[in-house]
Amino acid sequence: MKVATALQSLGVAGEIVVLPESAPTAATAAAQLGCEVGAIANSLIFDADGAPLLVLTSGAHRVNTELIARIVGVVKVKRAAPEFVREATGQPIGGVAPVGHPAPVRTLVDNWLSKFDVVWAAGGHPHTVFPTSFDELVRITGGKPVDVE
Repeated sequence: MKVATALQSLGVAGEIVVLPESAPTAATAAAQLGCEVGAIANSLIFDADGAPLLVLTSGAHRVNTELIARIVGVVKVKRAAPEFVREATGQPIGGVAPVGHPAPVRTLVDNWLSKFDVVWAAGGHPHTVFPTSFDELVRITGGKPVDVE
């Protein structure tokens, strides 16, 4: 698995966990993991003036795309089509991991995630997640910590 290999090469100690059911939303992932929705790092791929932009946001938040556009200095940020997501990440919507993409993807990390000791991020498939932390997400993605709403 590309994501597991990427995590290992980046020195991530947390291992991928296979969930009994698909977790296409933060609420379904949190219910299966027994954690707060806010501790789920949603991996949202946006189309930022034609370039992929990964926003790792707390499951408790909605992303303000106008704010994000100002932060990254583009005209428009919009939700990406499934084909765009797959092309940019090599992974399906509902399972996009923060790493393991064919090429680096510009990344923003929601500051809210820093409130949790353990953050759960997608593992490259809608049935997989891995435990991490805010600081580790910033480190492994080269992401910029921001407020997303």
